[in-house]
Amino acid sequence: MFPFQKYQRLLRLCRNGVLAMILSSPLSASNGPWFQRHIVGMEVGPTGAQFGNSDPEDVRYCSRWDGREIVRKAKDANSEYLVIWARDGDFAYYDSEILPKAPGLGDRDPLREAVEEAKKCRLPLIAYCVVQQGGLFLKAHPEWEMKGQDGQPIGRFCYNSGYLEAMKKIVSELLAYGVDGLHVDMLDQGFGSPYGCWCQACQDQFQGQYGHDMPAGATWDEAWDEMLAFRYQTSEQFERRLAGHIRSVNPEATVDFNYHGNPPFSFEVGQRPVQHADNSDFVTGETGKWAFSALGVGLNAEFYRAATPGLPFQIAIQRGVRMYHDQTTRPLNDIRWELLLLLARGAFVTMVDKTGFDGWLDPVAYERIGKAFAEGKRKRDHFGQAPVYDMGLYFSSRTRDWKGREEPFRYFESFLGAHRVCAMEHLQFGVVLDENATLEGLKRFPVLCLPNAGILSNREVALFASYVKEGGTLLITGQTGQFDRLGRPLEAFVLSDLVGGNVRGRLDSQDNWVRLGKGDLQGLNEDLRENWPFLVKGPATEYVATTAQEAGELMAPYRTSRQMRGEDTSGWPMSAERSVGPAVLLNRVGKGTVLTVSSSPCVSTASEHAIVEARTLFRNAFRLLCPEPRVAIEAPSSVEAVVTDDPDARLLRIHFIACNQPPRTIPSHNRPYVIPGLIEDAPMFKVSLRLSDSPKKVETLNPSTEVNCRGKHIEALIEDIHETLVVAY
Repeated sequence: MFPFQKYQRLLRLCRNGVLAMILSSPLSASNGPWFQRHIVGMEVGPTGAQFGNSDPEDVRYCSRWDGREIVRKAKDANSEYLVIWARDGDFAYYDSEILPKAPGLGDRDPLREAVEEAKKCRLPLIAYCVVQQGGLFLKAHPEWEMKGQDGQPIGRFCYNSGYLEAMKKIVSELLAYGVDGLHVDMLDQGFGSPYGCWCQACQDQFQGQYGHDMPAGATWDEAWDEMLAFRYQTSEQFERRLAGHIRSVNPEATVDFNYHGNPPFSFEVGQRPVQHADNSDFVTGETGKWAFSALGVGLNAEFYRAATPGLPFQIAIQRGVRMYHDQTTRPLNDIRWELLLLLARGAFVTMVDKTGFDGWLDPVAYERIGKAFAEGKRKRDHFGQAPVYDMGLYFSSRTRDWKGREEPFRYFESFLGAHRVCAMEHLQFGVVLDENATLEGLKRFPVLCLPNAGILSNREVALFASYVKEGGTLLITGQTGQFDRLGRPLEAFVLSDLVGGNVRGRLDSQDNWVRLGKGDLQGLNEDLRENWPFLVKGPATEYVATTAQEAGELMAPYRTSRQMRGEDTSGWPMSAERSVGPAVLLNRVGKGTVLTVSSSPCVSTASEHAIVEARTLFRNAFRLLCPEPRVAIEAPSSVEAVVTDDPDARLLRIHFIACNQPPRTIPSHNRPYVIPGLIEDAPMFKVSLRLSDSPKKVETLNPSTEVNCRGKHIEALIEDIHETLVVAY
């Protein structure tokens, strides 16, 4: 019997150390629990009850849903574990004493079939169990329903109601089948308005905890701060109590919760990035171009890694083109791109298949999944090593809540844009979260970026000061550190000593401009036209230097007479009018350096007015701070690069994953929002690397790749979706 609880506690104690990275690697866990041993698996669920309130008399639904066949097909598709649907908001897919069974199943028990077949195949079997889905079970128990601020039901279960006891009974039924674990989905409190909960049970608990009534709504004051804390606490307690019950019934069974602490999710969901990632054996999240963008695939992996440092993280992808239940199948290269990118970033990956209405399994889907999984397993020795970082991207959940508020992309654009620069310029990035940031953790990053992190606590400011004084480099953008804990403008700038300047004002415009001259900081204007204003859309600050060196100009835009009278909007950019302060401040503090960009090239890069020059400004700022990274990479902007290190074997691995999307035509709905195309063809592209030391040997995984080494420089011509250069040093 594996001492799993001791293992998990050990990892939590070692979170920021080398031991945690070693233990979390799939390469070192051949004797550990299933999620330590396997890197690819499947989740199979039905299509037909996903929207709730289905017809319990429609016996066509799931009439061909067969647990044995699902296990066999998953095993044949090279799946190393299987998550099988057991409960949604309407039905059970097993013999339950609590829930109605899917009508087409009759006397059959697919979960029992699957468990028996999985044991024969030695395939770990995980039961999928939904928590939040409005449907027949919620309709049967209105006493457990969340209430919005207007007192009306909102189609969600309240976590402070008797629903927890019902969930305990449901998971106990599932555990009695001998499953290896439970995947518990949808722990949200609403993905937008209306969100809850103002039911009587919640009101009574809030009153008892804080000594006053709940605020009537989003008042964005001290009472609302308590309300947010109460909501986060409610979700956390529900997860911990349910996980505790599962472990009390079967200490060997794993439990994981689907996670919604990352962008695009905000306070409405009821989850913070760290607080709600750490309540199970590993965190599980989702990617997909249709919802999170092509860039969101790699970003989500690093976000989940940061939320649970030292622990494995599972990422679910789907075989469908548009979303989980759309009954389409992606091209093989589209699947390969997403799967291999996530494996390169250290995730273990679950492919979601949604069957036909009657439970039919698409043979083409399983054929393509099988080919992709076979490749992932064949390359498994090249996944799971420690990442090599150039830059840490700081995510402020406090800024998300109190500056983003009901429009979280007012903050998300900064973070997402900083990541987009890193991905397109091949800067190796990691994520740093305000909830668990430590000095030792910051020191892993040669450069730490604060992208428009408007709200910083005294603890955070002191942490950044220690990081810089001990030799760290800080890149600051936008209006970082200029607001108090409730999102109100501060009179005194909390980063003045680090920045080497004071805030004279904040521009009320978004269409701001930057102009760089010939005599500016060396390298800052590389690939940029001298004395040419270029748009850097986003928040901007008028700085006055004290100890910092100034460079370039921040320029405010023109406003027409109608705009100044409030008779016209300023949504479209106007041209530059006047200089209002420096574009960049460079300040030496202790052994370190702080570079402050008064505009928001991060926001600009993620915005609808993105231009290459704004991205170039951000890249040049990084290069000024870190002129000699361990691995400098030049590659097409559509190619994502991932660098990992195996110090024991003295091997660097540089993964290249090409997002070779074909162009799309005008969409029939929601123009001008174009859904990305599907990757059909393997591209040919050239990459160039400069290492800090000359390599002893360079090998490739693909025999077709051409490699040329000259001292510290490596060039390669690649013809595939994925390639890995294995560099001995």
